[in-house]
Amino acid sequence: MPIFAGATLAGFILLVWGADRFVLGAAATARNLGVAPVLIGLTIVGFSTSAPEILVSVMSSLQGTPGLAIGNAIGSNIANIALVLGATAAVMPIDLRSETLRREMPALLAITLLSVMLFLDAYLSRVDGFVLLAGLVLLMYWITKLGFRSTATDPIQAEYEAEIPSGVSMPMAVGWLALGLVVLLLGANLLVWGAESIARVLGVSDLIIGLTIVAVGTSLPELAVSIVSALKNEHGLAIGNIVGSNMFNTLAVVGVAGVIHPTPFETEVLTLHLPVMIGFTLVLFTMAYDFSGRGRINRVEGFALVIAFATYHYYIFSRSL
Repeated sequence: MPIFAGATLAGFILLVWGADRFVLGAAATARNLGVAPVLIGLTIVGFSTSAPEILVSVMSSLQGTPGLAIGNAIGSNIANIALVLGATAAVMPIDLRSETLRREMPALLAITLLSVMLFLDAYLSRVDGFVLLAGLVLLMYWITKLGFRSTATDPIQAEYEAEIPSGVSMPMAVGWLALGLVVLLLGANLLVWGAESIARVLGVSDLIIGLTIVAVGTSLPELAVSIVSALKNEHGLAIGNIVGSNMFNTLAVVGVAGVIHPTPFETEVLTLHLPVMIGFTLVLFTMAYDFSGRGRINRVEGFALVIAFATYHYYIFSRSL
């Protein structure tokens, strides 16, 4: 067990560092090519922050444990809202002032409901995977158009302008991009091997390990970005990081798993974990998108989200062990 736990921890560390370098390289490369910062933030950075989950999905599916990939996607979406956004709001209340992000909220809800429709037969098929990946292509196209329509007065414009790296040479940017990808691959391999081994030792399913240990670990980059953004008064980035990551997790992570390794999954996904994911998504929608024109997630709501997350994890661990 110490070896498996050490491998899992090393995998997490490599994923966090690799994701940071990968995002830096991708964003700097796009900026050097003349892409507008708001488009970089909404598309490239949004997709890149889900790179740990995507690579874990690829590795676990190739190694015959697609349950780990499904659990990672659902668990990461839960962790992003309940743990990451909850902890961020507990540190610094978050205001939703960006009209661009307000338009993304309904899209997140629609994507969540699409995944539920595909999961109703308790089987992730290759067709389901291709449908989700097609949805990913449409999402990228829609977000790109959304970025072009974003007004100059939208706060998200200035926040992305400040955070997208500048002054990084093209060779350096491509080098960080390549190094980040290699480290991500190594981290994903270590994490999947360690997590699968821990599941065998504890006698629990890959799904449960994906929902808990792996999901929390692959959400660490989002946690760091959101807290730092909130402390810098970049509230749009703090929320946009979560919304974008959850959309990409649902479409890319589950889609890749379905295409590589179609699989049935436990009915508990339908009766417990998906309803919890939907519930937290609706809570986010209610807290951050009110129809009076101003959304806010305060400290009390942040603490409530973290407590709900801890309660959910306690429940599924107590049932599994």
